[in-house]
Amino acid sequence: MQSDFTFTIHNRHGLARTGTIKTPHGEIKTPAFIPVGTQATLKALTPEQLKETGAQALLANAYHLYLRPGSKVLDKAGGLSKFSNWNGPTFTDSGGFQVMSLGVGFKKVIDMEVNPDTPDTKKEKLAWIDNDGVKFKSHIDGSMHRFNPEISMLVQHEIGADIMFAFDELTTLHDSYHYQIDSLNNRTHPWAERSLAEHKRLTQLRADKPYQALFGVVQGAQYEDLRRKSAKFLGEMDFDGYGLGGALTKSQLGEIVRWMVEELPEGKPRHMLGISEPDDIFDCIEHGADTFDCVSPARVGRNGALYLPTGRINITNAKFKEDFEPLDKDCDCYTCQNYTRAYLNHLFRSRELLANTLATIHNERFIVRLVDDIRDSLENGSFDEFKNGWLTKYYNR
Repeated sequence: MQSDFTFTIHNRHGLARTGTIKTPHGEIKTPAFIPVGTQATLKALTPEQLKETGAQALLANAYHLYLRPGSKVLDKAGGLSKFSNWNGPTFTDSGGFQVMSLGVGFKKVIDMEVNPDTPDTKKEKLAWIDNDGVKFKSHIDGSMHRFNPEISMLVQHEIGADIMFAFDELTTLHDSYHYQIDSLNNRTHPWAERSLAEHKRLTQLRADKPYQALFGVVQGAQYEDLRRKSAKFLGEMDFDGYGLGGALTKSQLGEIVRWMVEELPEGKPRHMLGISEPDDIFDCIEHGADTFDCVSPARVGRNGALYLPTGRINITNAKFKEDFEPLDKDCDCYTCQNYTRAYLNHLFRSRELLANTLATIHNERFIVRLVDDIRDSLENGSFDEFKNGWLTKYYNR
């Protein structure tokens, strides 16, 4: 069954490359942006509308689907793709990020050492980590649960995504160097070994199911020696690909990706977790990332922030009230082809649900098309010129 998952490299430009990931539910041309459908849906869009944006795959969250409707429900339905009517490849994360970040009430930069008993703590701590796994309270009803590598693998196998991730500890930039070492040695790396072993057991046990690829997740925060150590350790294991994870300093993003890529096997795909800003996308691709995901394009769109080639705008601003031009006259998305800035402004100001749909369609199409154009530039040898021109226009540099 493992022959159902392959990765072929087509062109290289330094560390950047184009390729094709083959999965049981279809192919992904890389580099590729993978939209996030947290609960087996991208908020405000039907799967058919998402497909029309050019999205090649969808990433869902194991934590959320475990809590509701339950991974066994998806298993009985025939897996994530069939359950959601998404006709294409799917990813699931391990659940670790959601357990730890939602558990302590923070987002990208989190701190597992928050003490709920101190007077200045504003959020209740809902997750407790140990060397075996994480105990946590559901953000839905407060019920107690536990994730460890074996549970995460079972949940992800039952969800049925084409690409899964090993259970890991997401440390933060606030954690000390010594904590990062302890995390790698006693949690992330042993958990990777346990994830891989359980994955192989479940693959044999569920041999009637389509093959699911497992990616190991590299950690190490902003420290070069730890990033290289983690990448080398995981790179010597029998993973199908690799997740580039952890909290990152934006100014070092490309450099940190390079550290990991230089230690990882050349012939396996690399997925950057949680990246979608245009300059970050260029950095990640240039330094060797193949795919990446983020909730941001949809999330900011639902708040009225829309992408244009000249930068992001807030469509709720009064100046758009009588602007009867398309949002972007050169954009081929459904929103820009059919609606004006004035209408979008009206929808947001009126709190109409259609505002979320039209904004999300445009933002997802914008990022998907950007990555498609980057892929084309890598294939025709114009990457450097394209990058410089695009970023200069978008950021007004």
